Amino acid sequence: MSLIRQRQRRILRLLEAEGGLRTQELAKRLGVSEATVRRDLAAMADQGLVERTHGGALPLRMGTAAEPPFDLKARRKVPEKERIAARAAALVPERATVILDSGTTALALARRLADRRITVIALDLKVAEALARGAPEVWLVGGRTRNGLFSLVGPWAEAMLAEIHADLFFLGADAVDEQAVTNATVEEAAVKRRAVEAAEATYLVADHSKFGRRALARVVGLEALAGVITDKKSAAFAPALREKVPFVELV
Repeated sequence: MSLIRQRQRRILRLLEAEGGLRTQELAKRLGVSEATVRRDLAAMADQGLVERTHGGALPLRMGTAAEPPFDLKARRKVPEKERIAARAAALVPERATVILDSGTTALALARRLADRRITVIALDLKVAEALARGAPEVWLVGGRTRNGLFSLVGPWAEAMLAEIHADLFFLGADAVDEQAVTNATVEEAAVKRRAVEAAEATYLVADHSKFGRRALARVVGLEALAGVITDKKSAAFAPALREKVPFVELV
């Protein structure tokens, strides 16, 4: 096997293990130049092994416990996330109490809701920050911050959610298959379950890259969802969703 092929296989293992890395970090770990890593990533993208992002790359498949870094996720599927966020925002009535999940799709939704007279319980520091610049009343659950990912987890977060009632919860996901919504971490999945229990209705907001996969920790079965909002590239998965979810919209 050539040295180039060996290096590319190592790059793929690193990406799958960690959910994504920046070019600079890959170069450091491999002991090569960033230009060499960029050439390898370009070749691997042509082979359908990775998805390139601004400043790094994501694997097209990941281990069940892997999760991409926030700054890489934030650059991924941006138009799809914006369309999903716009449709989700239209479901929120004035004066509603809404729980917003962690993640980049929830952040796009938070920005759409920043001028609304609503109450939001945020499960994510960046989501809370985006809302706190505007009109909503914003509450943060307690708990431990997942450094670099900004979600809040742990027993404090779960305890607060157990004490509240919300009209809507907009749920994000690391993966969704024909049975359930799943997440890369057990702690985060536990917080999401508490939020589902606290809300009258839960809507999954997730782009097409999340479907047809399964991550480590189960959050809820599809039957627990009031609806799913995703993009049109999820069309092949839509029939499976509609068997269990009353409202499915592709935008």
